[in-house]
Amino acid sequence: MSQPGKSYVEHVAVRVNDIQWHIRFFHEVLGMAVREIDGPPEAPHQYWTLGGVQLVSMPGFAAPPSNDAGWLAHLGIMVEDLEAALQAASRWAVKTLPQGPNWLQLPDGLAVELIQASPGAVAKVLAVDPRAL
Repeated sequence: MSQPGKSYVEHVAVRVNDIQWHIRFFHEVLGMAVREIDGPPEAPHQYWTLGGVQLVSMPGFAAPPSNDAGWLAHLGIMVEDLEAALQAASRWAVKTLPQGPNWLQLPDGLAVELIQASPGAVAKVLAVDPRAL
């Protein structure tokens, strides 16, 4: 039996109560620019970032308890400058998790692990356009 070609996760969709808060956080703290918007920019239904995060607006959404096996455990996000990202995140309503200072919980319950990338790695990855023919 032959092995199929290699693959990778292109994006992860996350349900959020306040999409505008999350758009601003992912842009201002993590530098993730918009790739695509579904709906009006002032009240999008969905928002995709360059960097693989899809935000899905679900007003009234409440995350299930953390021990629910169906809930996403966390997002691991490579950053160019970990200290700068943590400094920027400190101005937002995020909570540091017991795993360490680079583990943050966003208001809707999503946990993110910020990881220091090697020099130039983030720019190289973001320069690839996998949808180009």
